[in-house]
Amino acid sequence: MTDTTSNASPDAHGGSKNGGSSPVTVLVVGGSGGIGRALDDLVSELTQQADEAGLPLRGLANCAGSILLKPAHLTSAVDFETTLRQNLHTAFATVRPAGRHLRTGGSVLLFSSGAARLGLQSHEALAAAKAGVQGLVRAASATYATRGLRVNAVAPGLVDPPLARDLLGTDAGRKASEALHALGRLGKPDVMAAVGAFLLDPQNDWVTGQIMGVDGGLSSVRSRG
Repeated sequence: MTDTTSNASPDAHGGSKNGGSSPVTVLVVGGSGGIGRALDDLVSELTQQADEAGLPLRGLANCAGSILLKPAHLTSAVDFETTLRQNLHTAFATVRPAGRHLRTGGSVLLFSSGAARLGLQSHEALAAAKAGVQGLVRAASATYATRGLRVNAVAPGLVDPPLARDLLGTDAGRKASEALHALGRLGKPDVMAAVGAFLLDPQNDWVTGQIMGVDGGLSSVRSRG
């Protein structure tokens, strides 16, 4: 697990430069294990430190994820549990401390997948986990709306390595992956980051409960055949 905190204005992360938001503190989490109690304790400590510094913690972003491409009958119990732990459990473990500690509003950013919005072969475990993330977003956004705590997710298509390195190791694999997307190319991490920054930006405080597809048309557009 990797945890980083940054005290930066939204301008540095793709937000509007007009109007100038106040600096915000956001905890970004990535990784697949040891996140539950440890994250809760860390958020509690960071909340106190940020308040003392005059920069209250205003957002949590969980960027953990994995790719498992196997049909259900070839997916072991360990495979499935690992996929849930890496994708759904980490998301829940991010929402829980946000609900406990962000008492006066803020934003939670999670990551789902285009595979949860469209049936793709051999994606059963991943689709189940990421569909769970989408349900979590909608339920948590309803639970915490009255205190101004927003919960949203980005649902990417296939993004260039490192996570997809094994899929894209050959020219044939890359071309097949690109062809799944209406725009005919893979996503870039910077694009996902820009949309995530938009959702975390306190200027955009009327956006909650949304699953924003950033997938090159994968889940919604057919431009061929």
